[in-house]
Amino acid sequence: MKYSYIARQPILDCDKKTIGYELLFRDGPKNTFPEIDADQATSKLLSDHFLSTHYSTLGDNLGFVNFPYQSLINRVPTLFPASNLVVEILEDCQPTDDLLEAVREMYHAGYTIALDDFVPSPEWKKFLPYVSIIKFDIRIVSIEKAQRFIQKLKATKIEFLAEKVETHEEFSLAKQAGFKYFQGYFFSKPELIQSKSLEPSFLTIVQLCKEVSKSEIDYRSIEELVSQDVSLSYKLLSFVNSSSHISTRIQSFKQALVYLGEEKLRKFISLVAIASTQDSKPDYLYGLSIQRARYCELIWSQFDTKGEEGSAFLTGMFSLLDSLLDQPLDQLLQKIAIDEAVKDALIERKGTLGQILDLAICYEKADWDQVVSLSEELELSEQTLKDCYDKSVQWTQEILSVVH
Repeated sequence: MKYSYIARQPILDCDKKTIGYELLFRDGPKNTFPEIDADQATSKLLSDHFLSTHYSTLGDNLGFVNFPYQSLINRVPTLFPASNLVVEILEDCQPTDDLLEAVREMYHAGYTIALDDFVPSPEWKKFLPYVSIIKFDIRIVSIEKAQRFIQKLKATKIEFLAEKVETHEEFSLAKQAGFKYFQGYFFSKPELIQSKSLEPSFLTIVQLCKEVSKSEIDYRSIEELVSQDVSLSYKLLSFVNSSSHISTRIQSFKQALVYLGEEKLRKFISLVAIASTQDSKPDYLYGLSIQRARYCELIWSQFDTKGEEGSAFLTGMFSLLDSLLDQPLDQLLQKIAIDEAVKDALIERKGTLGQILDLAICYEKADWDQVVSLSEELELSEQTLKDCYDKSVQWTQEILSVVH
């Protein structure tokens, strides 16, 4: 299939809590649909992905979906429940009477309507009574200009979303301007560079990560590490005993480790590693680091090289350490002993691990041109990329469900 890419980007509120995801589909001049037009492709993608993998992983969050003109005229959004779908009207849609009628009808049916990449113009004024969210791309419409428009509509119930927010300063300015929601990568770099010592418990986590990345796990070493940390011990036993597959309660570390096995042990350590970081960071960062780790691992498993999936897993998981600990990544990696190939991938994007990490990040950002380029370099099919992404999202959801 030539229309299989799908990714999701978080939408955060003023407290940087995830309230929804924009589901991003493959499009653009390089990504034509030779056997199916764009509207049919959108419908197919919605039914293949939104109703299956991604629909189930939205949880209580909203799903923001772009709809081209004809799919809106055809009322395609009404095929899906109104409760957690935000219907985004693409910026290239013409504000015709037919579109207005479709929007009015969907609004009265309970659907949330958003104007995507909005540029203020008189033609859209008649749509505003039916619009709940207006999205401004701050790279196209400045925060200052958007603020003036927000002020004009202060008396309405319309809420505003800032797209392409890349820095914490932009996030602060947009918040002051009256934006309520935010989309972009402002949280992927440290907001504040400060000297923060690595707690012993975190160093224990790093050592555990090293142990589970080995091709053959040394359970005795892991048992020693776990037994040194009371909090870790408690979490391990709680995690194992919360499993629905267990018939008797587990009492010892050794028993717990034997029961878990490599796969579940890796899940547990990922959870604890994420939970040991700052509580004030966006929830999405926690999930993203686990998801990215799993995606890198699944991609690595497509190659003939065996026994090093753990290195790919660590590369993905550690790629967000700078954001989680508010320190530059290169400084953090000097303090922990990890494989040089992982360090090279993280700092300089070197080697196959570096390419896989690049691929994971580009997929998350829906940078499809780069995804295509990297997949060709790595000789990976589109279907493989999609399958690995879907599996990583589901795997992450499964892990996080243990916590919440």
